[in-house]
Amino acid sequence: MSTGGTFPEQTHVTRLYDRLDELRAQARTRLDAVLATTGLGHQGLMERDVTAAELSRRAALLDSVENGLCFGRLDMLAPGPDSGPDSGPDSGAESARWIGRIGMLDGAGDFEPLLIDWRAPAARPFYVATAREPEGVRRRRHIRTSGRRVTGVLDEDFDGAAEPFGDAALLAAVTEARTGRMNDIVATVQAEQDAVIRAGHRGILVVQGGPGTGKTAVALHRAAYLLYTRRERLARSAVLVVGPNPTFLRYIGEVLPSLGETGVLLATVDQLYPGVTADVAEPPGTAEVKGRLAMAEVIAAAVRERQRVPAEPWPVAHDGESITLDPDVMARARALAREAGLPHNQARSVFRARALDGLAGRAAARFGADVLDGGSLLTDLDLATIRDELAAEPAVLAALDELWPALTPQRLLADLWSSPGRLAAAAPGLTEEERALLLRPGGHRGWSAADIPLLDEAAELLGVDEDARRGAEEAAAAERAEALALAQEALDIAYGSRTSDVDAEDEEAETLGVFDLVDAERLAERHAAVDHRTAVERAAADRTWAFGHVVVDEAQELSPMAWRVLMRRCPARSMTVVGDIAQTGERGGAASWERVLAPHVGSRWVTAELTVNYRLPAEIAAVADGVLRHIDPGRRAPRAVRASSVAPWHAAVAPGELARAAARLAGEERALVPGGTVAVLAPEPLAAAVSRWAPDGVEVLDPRRAKGLEFDAVVVADPAGIVAGSPRGLNDLYVCLTRPTRRLGVLHTGALPEALNGTGLVPREV
Repeated sequence: MSTGGTFPEQTHVTRLYDRLDELRAQARTRLDAVLATTGLGHQGLMERDVTAAELSRRAALLDSVENGLCFGRLDMLAPGPDSGPDSGPDSGAESARWIGRIGMLDGAGDFEPLLIDWRAPAARPFYVATAREPEGVRRRRHIRTSGRRVTGVLDEDFDGAAEPFGDAALLAAVTEARTGRMNDIVATVQAEQDAVIRAGHRGILVVQGGPGTGKTAVALHRAAYLLYTRRERLARSAVLVVGPNPTFLRYIGEVLPSLGETGVLLATVDQLYPGVTADVAEPPGTAEVKGRLAMAEVIAAAVRERQRVPAEPWPVAHDGESITLDPDVMARARALAREAGLPHNQARSVFRARALDGLAGRAAARFGADVLDGGSLLTDLDLATIRDELAAEPAVLAALDELWPALTPQRLLADLWSSPGRLAAAAPGLTEEERALLLRPGGHRGWSAADIPLLDEAAELLGVDEDARRGAEEAAAAERAEALALAQEALDIAYGSRTSDVDAEDEEAETLGVFDLVDAERLAERHAAVDHRTAVERAAADRTWAFGHVVVDEAQELSPMAWRVLMRRCPARSMTVVGDIAQTGERGGAASWERVLAPHVGSRWVTAELTVNYRLPAEIAAVADGVLRHIDPGRRAPRAVRASSVAPWHAAVAPGELARAAARLAGEERALVPGGTVAVLAPEPLAAAVSRWAPDGVEVLDPRRAKGLEFDAVVVADPAGIVAGSPRGLNDLYVCLTRPTRRLGVLHTGALPEALNGTGLVPREV
C-alpha cells in the first residue's frame, strides 16, 4: 500500500466530487422548482408530489455516497494506443474503469462514464479477477480516501510485472477497529462473496456460513444489487430486511444507506404486525410452544369454535312473541357459511343471511305454511317482508352475532389464553403441561414476541370485519359529501361577491372567475389529503403488504410460525435467507434448512456456502472450532485468513467475584484496543450483575442479543453457565466465542467446560 504524498488519482477523484456537487445542485434546484409549483389540479398535485419524492430520493442518494465515493480502478488489457505496462495511471483513459458507489456520467454532453457503479457488469472484474483468470484486467488498483482526499493506493498487476497481493486491502479492512456499526464491504468484496451477491436465482437463496464469513454484509449487498438490477419492481414493492433484535438492526442500519439505497424496511418479526407492540417477556418454554407449526391448527380450531350452533332450541323475542333458533337451522346456516370459503368475518354475512332465511321459514310456519318443506302458501313478497322484519329485530341480530361474532385477532387470542375450556377445545394435541404454559389466568396483559405470528395467523383466518369496513366507507363518503358542501359554499360566496360588485351590463362581467374554472368537486379534491408516504412507510403500516424481496438474517433462530409470517409477506418467494445452523440457540430454531423451507416451497430453493472467515484470527478460530466439533463433528469450520500474535486467555475466579472481575478485565481489554469496541458476554442473570460494574464503553450482552454482532475484544464470563442455560447451550457458547475480531478472554469458576479443553486458551492470573 502506497501512502503519503499526492497521488495521480487525486485529479480524477476531485473531478468526481465536482460532478457529484453539480448533480446535487441540479437535484435540489429542480426540487425547489417543483415544490414551488402552484395552481395545479388534483392530478397535477399528485404528479408534482411523485416528482418531488423522486427528486428527494435522488438528493438523499447523492448525499449518502459522499464517503468513499471512488474506491477502485481497473486498467484493462488491449487499452488505447498510448497505454502499456509502464504507462502511468492516467494514460489510456479509454481502457480505465473507475469503480465506486454509484454510476456517474460527465456533464460535457458526451456521456462518458466517469464512475461505474460497483453493481454494474463492467465492475465485476474488480471483485473476481485473479492472476490465473484476469478477466481482461491488466492492473487492479485499490484507492483509499479520507473525505475527498486520496490517502493511499494498492496495485495488483496481472501482466506478470509483479506478484498480486490483493489480500493487503482486505486485511487492512478486517483489522480496523470496530465502531459499533457495521461498515459496508463494497471495496473489499471477495470472489466467493461476489458470486452470492450477483446470484441470478429469483427464488429462495440460502446463504449458509460460519461466524465471520461476512454473510450478513453479503446479504445486504445482495439487497442493494437487486435494487439496482430490478429497480422498477422493487422500488414499488420495497425490500424487507428481518433481523433477530433491535440491537442487531441498529448495528446494520447504516450499510444500505451508505450504498445509496433507502427503499428498505428493517424490522424484527414482532414488528411486522402494525398497531401491536410486543412488550411482554415470557418463559422460553412458552415461546417454544407458541412457535410450533401445530399452533396454526390451534388458531384455526379456535376460530371454528367461535362459529357456534345452540345445543338446544333457543327462543328469541320477535314482534311481541317468541321465535326459536333451532339447532338444525343454525347448523345448516353454519355449514353453508363455511363452504363459502371466506374468512370468518366475511363469512359472517353468509351465516346471517342463511340463518335469516331459515328463521323466516320458521316464522311463516306460524301462519300454517311450512316453507322449509316447500308447502308455503305465502308469496315471495310475504316471505321477504318477514325476513326484513327479522333482520331489523335487535334481539335476533344479537343472537346471530353471539353464534357467529365479529372477531379481531387480539380478541380471539386474549379469549383463548384466558379460558382453559376454549384452549382445551382448540388444542387437544397439546399436553396439559403445555396448555398450562399458554394460559394467562389473570387475563390479557399485553403481547409477547411469540404472540405476533399467532395474531398474524388469526388475521388471515378472520379477515376484515365487514360491518366495520362498511362503516368506514360510509364515514369516508360522509366526509367527502361535507367537503363538497363546503367547496360549493365557498364558490357560492365567491359568485355572490362577484355579482354584487359587477353590474350585469358591464363588460367586465364577461371576465372569467374562480367559479368558471373550478367546480365544487375539483375544489374539494384540491384539499383532499394526498398520501405522501414512501413505499417503505406504507409497507410498515400495512400488514398485507407484499414485499418484492425479503432478506432474513440469523434465520436459523426463527420459529415455524414466524416463517409463516414471512412467507405471507413475500408471496413471490424471492428471499435471501442467511444463517448458520451451528449457531441455532432458540428452542424452536432450525435443525436444518430442509426442515424450515420444505413446508413452504418443497425443494425449490438453493444453497450457497461461504467458507472463509474474515473476522476471527486463527488463534481465536481454533477455540471456537473446538466447540463446533462438539456441536457437530461433521461440520467444517470456515478458514481464517489471518493470524494474530495475541493468544486468547482464560482465568478462574471465585464465584462471588465473577461479575466484578468480568467488568474489570473488560476495562483492561478496552485500554488495549484504543478506539475499538469491547463486550462482556454472559448468561442473562450474570449479565445484569456485570452491567452494574461495567465501565463506560463496555457493552454487556447475553448470547441471544450478541448474535450477528462483532467487537474488537470480548470477555466471555461463565461459559459453563452459558452451556447449562438452554438445551442449545453449546451453540450459545459458540456464538459468544466467535464475536471478537482481535482479543478473546474466558472467565470461569471451577473447571472449564469440556468443549474448551485443548483449544489453545492460555491460562492467565487475575
